[in-house]
Amino acid sequence: MSSVYRLEAQQASWRRLDLRDWAYALFILLVCAGAFYQYDHFMDVYEEAILAGSAISLIALGWFWKPWRWYFPLSGSLSLGAIQLYEHDLARGQSAFLLKYILSSQSSIMWMCTLFVLATGVYWAGLLSRSATLQKMGSGLTWAATVMGLAGLGTRWYESYLIGPDIGHIPVSNLYEVFVLFCLITALMYLYYEAKFAARQMGAFVLLIISAAVGFIVWYAFDRQAHEIQPLIPALQSWWMKIHVPANFVGYGAFAIAAMLGVAELISMRGWLAGKLPPSEVLDEVMYKAIAVGFLFFTIATVLGAMWAADAWGGYWSWDPKETWALIVWLNYAAWLHMRLVKGWRGAPLAWWAVVGLFVTSFAFIGVNMFLSGLHSYGGL
Repeated sequence: MSSVYRLEAQQASWRRLDLRDWAYALFILLVCAGAFYQYDHFMDVYEEAILAGSAISLIALGWFWKPWRWYFPLSGSLSLGAIQLYEHDLARGQSAFLLKYILSSQSSIMWMCTLFVLATGVYWAGLLSRSATLQKMGSGLTWAATVMGLAGLGTRWYESYLIGPDIGHIPVSNLYEVFVLFCLITALMYLYYEAKFAARQMGAFVLLIISAAVGFIVWYAFDRQAHEIQPLIPALQSWWMKIHVPANFVGYGAFAIAAMLGVAELISMRGWLAGKLPPSEVLDEVMYKAIAVGFLFFTIATVLGAMWAADAWGGYWSWDPKETWALIVWLNYAAWLHMRLVKGWRGAPLAWWAVVGLFVTSFAFIGVNMFLSGLHSYGGL
Protein backbone atom coordinates (compact mmCIF):
# COMPACT_ATOMS: atom_id res chain seq x y z
CA MET A 1 0.00 0.00 0.00
CA SER A 2 2.81 2.40 0.85
CA SER A 3 4.41 2.00 -2.60
CA VAL A 4 1.05 2.65 -4.25
CA TYR A 5 0.58 5.74 -2.12
CA ARG A 6 4.04 7.07 -3.05
CA LEU A 7 3.36 6.46 -6.74
CA GLU A 8 0.07 8.34 -6.50
CA ALA A 9 1.78 11.20 -4.66
CA GLN A 10 4.43 11.45 -7.37
CA GLN A 11 1.79 11.45 -10.09
CA ALA A 12 -0.10 14.17 -8.23
CA SER A 13 3.09 16.26 -8.04
CA TRP A 14 3.57 15.99 -11.80
CA ARG A 15 -0.05 16.95 -12.41
CA ARG A 16 0.39 20.09 -10.31
CA LEU A 17 2.98 21.41 -12.75
CA ASP A 18 1.47 23.98 -15.08
CA LEU A 19 2.60 25.71 -18.25
CA ARG A 20 4.55 28.32 -16.29
CA ASP A 21 6.50 25.58 -14.53
CA TRP A 22 7.52 24.01 -17.81
CA ALA A 23 8.29 27.41 -19.34
CA TYR A 24 10.57 28.15 -16.38
CA ALA A 25 12.30 24.77 -16.79
CA LEU A 26 12.84 25.45 -20.50
CA PHE A 27 14.24 28.90 -19.68
CA ILE A 28 16.79 27.42 -17.24
CA LEU A 29 17.80 24.71 -19.70
CA LEU A 30 18.31 27.27 -22.47
CA VAL A 31 20.39 29.52 -20.21
CA CYS A 32 22.57 26.62 -19.06
CA ALA A 33 22.91 25.34 -22.63
CA GLY A 34 24.02 28.82 -23.69
CA ALA A 35 26.56 28.96 -20.88
CA PHE A 36 27.86 25.53 -21.84
CA TYR A 37 28.12 26.49 -25.52
CA GLN A 38 30.01 29.70 -24.76
CA TYR A 39 32.27 28.59 -21.92
CA ASP A 40 32.71 24.84 -22.30
CA HIS A 41 36.33 25.25 -23.46
CA PHE A 42 37.12 26.88 -20.08
CA MET A 43 35.50 24.07 -18.04
CA ASP A 44 36.82 20.77 -16.82
CA VAL A 45 34.58 17.73 -16.33
CA TYR A 46 33.85 18.65 -12.71
CA GLU A 47 32.66 22.15 -13.63
CA GLU A 48 30.50 20.70 -16.40
CA ALA A 49 28.94 18.41 -13.77
CA ILE A 50 28.37 21.40 -11.49
CA LEU A 51 26.64 23.26 -14.34
CA ALA A 52 24.36 20.29 -15.02
CA GLY A 53 23.62 19.88 -11.32
CA SER A 54 22.89 23.60 -11.02
CA ALA A 55 20.37 23.40 -13.86
CA ILE A 56 18.55 20.50 -12.23
CA SER A 57 18.62 22.21 -8.82
CA LEU A 58 17.31 25.51 -10.16
CA ILE A 59 14.45 23.79 -11.97
CA ALA A 60 13.55 21.74 -8.90
CA LEU A 61 13.68 24.84 -6.68
CA GLY A 62 11.45 26.77 -9.07
CA TRP A 63 8.90 23.94 -9.09
CA PHE A 64 9.03 23.56 -5.32
CA TRP A 65 8.94 27.28 -4.44
CA LYS A 66 6.97 29.28 -6.98
CA PRO A 67 8.43 32.77 -6.20
CA TRP A 68 11.81 31.49 -7.34
CA ARG A 69 10.48 31.40 -10.91
CA TRP A 70 10.42 35.20 -11.06
CA TYR A 71 13.12 35.94 -8.48
CA PHE A 72 15.98 34.15 -10.19
CA PRO A 73 15.29 35.43 -13.75
CA LEU A 74 14.88 38.99 -12.42
CA SER A 75 18.17 38.89 -10.50
CA GLY A 76 19.90 37.28 -13.46
CA SER A 77 18.52 39.90 -15.84
CA LEU A 78 19.88 42.73 -13.69
CA SER A 79 23.27 41.06 -13.57
CA LEU A 80 23.28 40.46 -17.34
CA GLY A 81 22.28 44.09 -17.85
CA ALA A 82 25.28 45.19 -15.82
CA ILE A 83 27.53 42.88 -17.81
CA GLN A 84 26.34 44.44 -21.06
CA LEU A 85 26.93 47.94 -19.70
CA TYR A 86 30.54 47.12 -18.88
CA GLU A 87 31.31 46.49 -22.56
CA HIS A 88 34.32 44.40 -21.48
CA ASP A 89 35.85 47.44 -19.73
CA LEU A 90 36.02 47.43 -15.92
CA ALA A 91 36.71 51.18 -15.85
CA ARG A 92 33.14 51.83 -17.02
CA GLY A 93 32.05 50.94 -13.50
CA GLN A 94 33.14 54.44 -12.49
CA SER A 95 31.82 56.32 -15.50
CA ALA A 96 28.57 54.70 -16.65
CA PHE A 97 25.75 56.13 -14.50
CA LEU A 98 23.74 52.93 -14.06
CA LEU A 99 26.84 50.95 -13.16
CA LYS A 100 28.27 53.52 -10.78
CA TYR A 101 25.09 54.06 -8.78
CA ILE A 102 22.97 50.91 -9.22
CA LEU A 103 24.28 47.89 -11.10
CA SER A 104 27.99 47.44 -10.41
CA SER A 105 28.57 44.73 -7.83
CA GLN A 106 29.47 47.15 -5.05
CA SER A 107 26.50 49.42 -5.81
CA SER A 108 24.09 46.48 -5.93
CA ILE A 109 25.41 45.09 -2.65
CA MET A 110 25.15 48.50 -0.96
CA TRP A 111 21.54 48.72 -2.20
CA MET A 112 21.01 45.26 -0.72
CA CYS A 113 22.38 46.48 2.62
CA THR A 114 20.20 49.59 2.61
CA LEU A 115 17.05 47.65 1.76
CA PHE A 116 17.70 45.06 4.48
CA VAL A 117 18.07 47.78 7.12
CA LEU A 118 14.89 49.47 5.89
CA ALA A 119 13.08 46.13 5.95
CA THR A 120 14.16 45.57 9.55
CA GLY A 121 12.73 48.92 10.63
CA VAL A 122 9.49 48.39 8.70
CA TYR A 123 9.05 44.86 10.09
CA TRP A 124 9.44 46.18 13.63
CA ALA A 125 7.04 49.05 12.97
CA GLY A 126 4.52 46.55 11.60
CA LEU A 127 4.99 44.22 14.58
CA LEU A 128 4.60 46.92 17.22
CA SER A 129 1.62 48.55 15.49
CA ARG A 130 0.10 45.23 14.37
CA SER A 131 -0.05 46.64 10.86
CA ALA A 132 -0.42 43.99 8.18
CA THR A 133 0.39 46.64 5.56
CA LEU A 134 3.72 47.50 7.12
CA GLN A 135 4.59 43.83 7.52
CA LYS A 136 3.80 43.28 3.85
CA MET A 137 6.04 46.25 2.99
CA GLY A 138 8.81 44.69 5.08
CA SER A 139 8.45 41.49 3.09
CA GLY A 140 8.60 43.43 -0.18
CA LEU A 141 11.74 45.29 0.91
CA THR A 142 13.35 41.99 1.87
CA TRP A 143 12.57 40.55 -1.55
CA ALA A 144 14.03 43.65 -3.21
CA ALA A 145 17.19 43.32 -1.10
CA THR A 146 17.66 39.70 -2.13
CA VAL A 147 17.21 40.60 -5.80
CA MET A 148 19.95 43.23 -5.55
CA GLY A 149 22.18 40.91 -3.53
CA LEU A 150 22.06 38.03 -6.00
CA ALA A 151 22.46 40.42 -8.94
CA GLY A 152 25.47 41.96 -7.20
CA LEU A 153 27.15 38.60 -6.66
CA GLY A 154 26.56 37.65 -10.29
CA THR A 155 28.04 40.93 -11.49
CA ARG A 156 31.01 40.59 -9.11
CA TRP A 157 31.74 37.18 -10.62
CA TYR A 158 31.99 38.79 -14.06
CA GLU A 159 34.04 41.73 -12.75
CA SER A 160 36.65 39.33 -11.41
CA TYR A 161 37.17 38.02 -14.94
CA LEU A 162 37.46 41.57 -16.29
CA ILE A 163 40.42 42.06 -13.98
CA GLY A 164 42.03 39.01 -15.55
CA PRO A 165 41.06 35.52 -16.72
CA ASP A 166 43.37 34.05 -14.09
CA ILE A 167 41.80 36.27 -11.38
CA GLY A 168 38.17 35.34 -12.10
CA HIS A 169 36.40 33.20 -9.52
CA ILE A 170 33.02 32.56 -7.95
CA PRO A 171 32.42 35.29 -5.32
CA VAL A 172 32.48 33.14 -2.17
CA SER A 173 36.20 33.36 -1.42
CA ASN A 174 36.56 35.84 1.48
CA LEU A 175 34.66 37.18 4.47
CA TYR A 176 33.16 40.09 2.53
CA GLU A 177 31.70 37.83 -0.14
CA VAL A 178 30.47 35.12 2.21
CA PHE A 179 28.78 37.68 4.47
CA VAL A 180 26.83 38.87 1.42
CA LEU A 181 26.02 35.22 0.70
CA PHE A 182 24.94 34.74 4.32
CA CYS A 183 22.53 37.69 4.15
CA LEU A 184 21.13 36.44 0.87
CA ILE A 185 20.60 32.81 1.90
CA THR A 186 19.22 33.69 5.34
CA ALA A 187 16.71 36.13 3.85
CA LEU A 188 15.55 33.72 1.14
CA MET A 189 15.07 30.89 3.62
CA TYR A 190 13.17 33.23 5.91
CA LEU A 191 10.90 34.42 3.08
CA TYR A 192 10.04 30.80 2.35
CA TYR A 193 9.05 30.10 5.97
CA GLU A 194 7.25 33.44 6.22
CA ALA A 195 4.96 32.50 3.33
CA LYS A 196 4.57 28.86 4.36
CA PHE A 197 3.47 29.71 7.91
CA ALA A 198 1.80 33.06 7.10
CA ALA A 199 3.77 34.69 9.93
CA ARG A 200 5.36 37.95 8.79
CA GLN A 201 5.85 38.92 12.44
CA MET A 202 8.93 36.67 12.46
CA GLY A 203 10.68 39.10 10.13
CA ALA A 204 11.27 41.63 12.91
CA PHE A 205 13.57 39.14 14.63
CA VAL A 206 15.17 37.36 11.67
CA LEU A 207 16.05 40.63 9.93
CA LEU A 208 17.95 41.74 13.05
CA ILE A 209 20.65 39.13 12.47
CA ILE A 210 20.76 40.03 8.78
CA SER A 211 21.14 43.72 9.66
CA ALA A 212 23.98 42.82 12.03
CA ALA A 213 25.71 41.08 9.11
CA VAL A 214 25.01 44.16 6.97
CA GLY A 215 26.79 46.28 9.57
CA PHE A 216 29.84 44.04 9.24
CA ILE A 217 29.71 44.22 5.43
CA VAL A 218 29.63 48.04 5.46
CA TRP A 219 32.43 48.29 8.02
CA TYR A 220 34.55 45.70 6.25
CA ALA A 221 34.06 47.38 2.88
CA PHE A 222 34.83 50.95 3.92
CA ASP A 223 37.35 50.39 6.71
CA ARG A 224 39.28 47.47 5.20
CA GLN A 225 38.46 48.01 1.49
CA ALA A 226 37.37 44.37 1.46
CA HIS A 227 35.05 44.94 -1.50
CA GLU A 228 38.06 45.06 -3.81
CA ILE A 229 38.41 41.82 -5.74
CA GLN A 230 41.59 39.93 -4.95
CA PRO A 231 43.20 36.90 -6.64
CA LEU A 232 42.47 33.54 -5.08
CA ILE A 233 45.15 32.06 -2.89
CA PRO A 234 46.30 28.59 -4.06
CA ALA A 235 44.28 26.74 -1.37
CA LEU A 236 41.04 28.16 -2.81
CA GLN A 237 41.78 27.54 -6.47
CA SER A 238 39.51 24.52 -6.64
CA TRP A 239 36.10 23.65 -8.00
CA TRP A 240 35.27 22.24 -4.54
CA MET A 241 34.80 25.81 -3.33
CA LYS A 242 31.83 26.25 -5.66
CA ILE A 243 29.80 23.61 -3.81
CA HIS A 244 31.32 23.46 -0.31
CA VAL A 245 30.87 27.13 0.62
CA PRO A 246 27.24 27.61 -0.53
CA ALA A 247 26.20 24.38 1.23
CA ASN A 248 27.93 25.59 4.40
CA PHE A 249 26.06 28.88 4.34
CA VAL A 250 22.67 27.27 3.93
CA GLY A 251 23.50 25.70 7.27
CA TYR A 252 24.70 28.96 8.81
CA GLY A 253 21.64 30.84 7.55
CA ALA A 254 19.23 28.21 8.86
CA PHE A 255 20.91 28.15 12.29
CA ALA A 256 20.73 31.96 12.44
CA ILE A 257 16.99 31.90 11.66
CA ALA A 258 16.43 29.27 14.37
CA ALA A 259 18.33 31.34 16.94
CA MET A 260 16.35 34.51 16.26
CA LEU A 261 13.08 32.59 16.41
CA GLY A 262 14.31 31.11 19.68
CA VAL A 263 14.63 34.67 20.98
CA ALA A 264 11.11 35.43 19.75
CA GLU A 265 9.76 32.29 21.44
CA LEU A 266 11.42 33.13 24.76
CA ILE A 267 9.98 36.65 24.59
CA SER A 268 6.54 35.23 23.80
CA MET A 269 6.76 32.85 26.77
CA ARG A 270 7.47 35.79 29.09
CA GLY A 271 4.35 37.57 27.90
CA TRP A 272 6.22 40.39 26.23
CA LEU A 273 4.82 41.66 22.93
CA ALA A 274 1.63 39.83 23.91
CA GLY A 275 -0.65 39.18 20.98
CA LYS A 276 1.89 40.53 18.50
CA LEU A 277 3.98 37.43 17.88
CA PRO A 278 2.95 34.17 16.21
CA PRO A 279 1.95 31.37 18.61
CA SER A 280 4.85 29.65 20.37
CA GLU A 281 3.91 26.42 18.57
CA VAL A 282 4.50 28.10 15.20
CA LEU A 283 7.83 29.56 16.28
CA ASP A 284 8.87 26.19 17.65
CA GLU A 285 7.92 24.39 14.44
CA VAL A 286 9.73 26.86 12.16
CA MET A 287 12.78 26.70 14.44
CA TYR A 288 12.79 22.90 14.14
CA LYS A 289 12.39 22.91 10.37
CA ALA A 290 15.17 25.48 9.97
CA ILE A 291 17.59 23.47 12.10
CA ALA A 292 16.67 20.23 10.30
CA VAL A 293 17.40 21.80 6.90
CA GLY A 294 20.50 23.54 8.20
CA PHE A 295 21.81 20.32 9.72
CA LEU A 296 21.32 18.46 6.44
CA PHE A 297 23.23 21.04 4.43
CA PHE A 298 25.91 21.50 7.07
CA THR A 299 26.46 17.74 7.02
CA ILE A 300 26.78 17.80 3.23
CA ALA A 301 29.18 20.76 3.47
CA THR A 302 31.30 18.97 6.07
CA VAL A 303 31.58 15.87 3.87
CA LEU A 304 32.45 18.04 0.87
CA GLY A 305 35.02 19.89 2.97
CA ALA A 306 36.65 16.60 3.96
CA MET A 307 36.83 15.57 0.31
CA TRP A 308 38.30 18.96 -0.61
CA ALA A 309 40.90 18.56 2.17
CA ALA A 310 41.87 15.14 0.84
CA ASP A 311 42.28 16.62 -2.64
CA ALA A 312 44.28 19.65 -1.43
CA TRP A 313 46.25 18.36 1.56
CA GLY A 314 46.20 14.59 1.17
CA GLY A 315 43.98 13.78 4.17
CA TYR A 316 40.27 13.91 4.92
CA TRP A 317 40.67 15.25 8.47
CA SER A 318 43.57 16.95 10.23
CA TRP A 319 41.93 18.37 13.38
CA ASP A 320 42.59 21.86 12.12
CA PRO A 321 40.78 24.43 14.38
CA LYS A 322 38.21 25.13 11.66
CA GLU A 323 37.51 21.43 11.21
CA THR A 324 37.32 20.86 14.95
CA TRP A 325 34.81 23.66 15.43
CA ALA A 326 32.79 22.48 12.44
CA LEU A 327 32.51 19.13 14.23
CA ILE A 328 31.43 20.91 17.43
CA VAL A 329 28.70 22.74 15.50
CA TRP A 330 27.56 19.50 13.89
CA LEU A 331 27.42 17.66 17.23
CA ASN A 332 25.56 20.57 18.83
CA TYR A 333 22.71 20.48 16.31
CA ALA A 334 22.72 16.69 16.12
CA ALA A 335 22.09 16.68 19.88
CA TRP A 336 19.39 19.38 19.48
CA LEU A 337 17.53 17.28 16.92
CA HIS A 338 17.94 14.15 19.04
CA MET A 339 16.40 15.85 22.05
CA ARG A 340 13.43 17.07 20.04
CA LEU A 341 12.74 13.97 17.98
CA VAL A 342 13.65 11.23 20.45
CA LYS A 343 13.23 12.82 23.87
CA GLY A 344 10.29 15.00 22.86
CA TRP A 345 11.71 18.28 24.16
CA ARG A 346 9.84 21.45 23.26
CA GLY A 347 9.67 25.07 24.31
CA ALA A 348 12.18 27.04 26.36
CA PRO A 349 15.05 24.49 26.63
CA LEU A 350 15.34 24.11 22.87
CA ALA A 351 14.82 27.85 22.32
CA TRP A 352 17.71 28.65 24.67
CA TRP A 353 19.76 25.91 23.01
CA ALA A 354 19.16 27.42 19.56
CA VAL A 355 20.26 30.85 20.83
CA VAL A 356 23.44 29.45 22.39
CA GLY A 357 23.99 27.45 19.20
CA LEU A 358 24.27 30.71 17.26
CA PHE A 359 27.24 31.76 19.40
CA VAL A 360 28.87 28.36 18.85
CA THR A 361 28.29 28.66 15.10
CA SER A 362 29.52 32.27 15.03
CA PHE A 363 32.78 31.28 16.67
CA ALA A 364 33.23 28.48 14.15
CA PHE A 365 32.47 30.95 11.33
CA ILE A 366 34.39 34.04 12.49
CA GLY A 367 36.05 33.45 15.84
CA VAL A 368 38.33 30.68 14.60
CA ASN A 369 39.57 33.01 11.85
CA MET A 370 40.22 35.81 14.36
CA PHE A 371 41.76 33.97 17.30
CA LEU A 372 43.13 30.65 16.04
CA SER A 373 45.52 29.70 13.29
CA GLY A 374 45.61 26.70 11.02
CA LEU A 375 45.11 25.55 7.47
CA HIS A 376 42.02 27.78 7.15
CA SER A 377 43.76 30.99 8.28
CA TYR A 378 43.10 32.62 4.90
CA GLY A 379 39.70 33.84 6.16
CA GLY A 380 41.02 36.26 8.79
CA LEU A 381 39.97 39.84 9.34
